[in-house]
Parts: sequence; structure tokens; C-alpha cells
Amino acid sequence: MKTSSDPRHKKRVIRVTAAFASSFVPGFSSPVDSFITTAAPEWPLSKINRIDLAILRVATDELMNSDTPPKVIIDEAVEIAKTFGAESSPSFVNGVLGTILKHKDQL
Repeated sequence: MKTSSDPRHKKRVIRVTAAFASSFVPGFSSPVDSFITTAAPEWPLSKINRIDLAILRVATDELMNSDTPPKVIIDEAVEIAKTFGAESSPSFVNGVLGTILKHKDQL
């Protein structure tokens, strides 16, 4: 992340905000939820903090469907988790995304 005023950072924050809002819709699921579930089997989606889940959904989608370098995606997700999540959010997000990246070809 260059700065919080970077347009790419702002777009990611907007996507996380929309994903967070969607998490309040009953029965909402994301196409990338299976990747998150596989990477964090001890954490059912219903038990993951909603903002963390929103960050994971946006970052996982970007990891799977863009040419952006994975390090950039994960760094951005961790920075967003530092801003909006709980104290443990950055390390949780980093760990789950690292696992997804490590096993990306197998998922």
C-alpha cells in the first residue's frame, strides 16, 4: 500500500465495505467462501468476524481472479484489517490468505 489515498486502496476499501454490508443479508454467500473454508477449517464462516470475512472474501476473489501480485493483495488486506478489524484481525487475515495462496493450485 502506497498511501490511504491511493485509488487502488480506496477501491479495495469500497469493495470490503460492500462485502461487509452483504454479510447482513440472510443466506448470503460468496463464490470464494469454499476457499476460505478450506484454508481455515477450524473457523466456520459463521464464527469469523464479519469484517474479517469481508476482507477475506475481497482478497480471495482478487487472488483467484486478477493479475495483481499476491504479495500486494495480501499486504493490502492486512492493512485494511489493521484499520477496520480487531487486534487479532491482521494476523488472522494474513494466515488465511497465505494458506489460500500456498494451496491455490489445489483449491
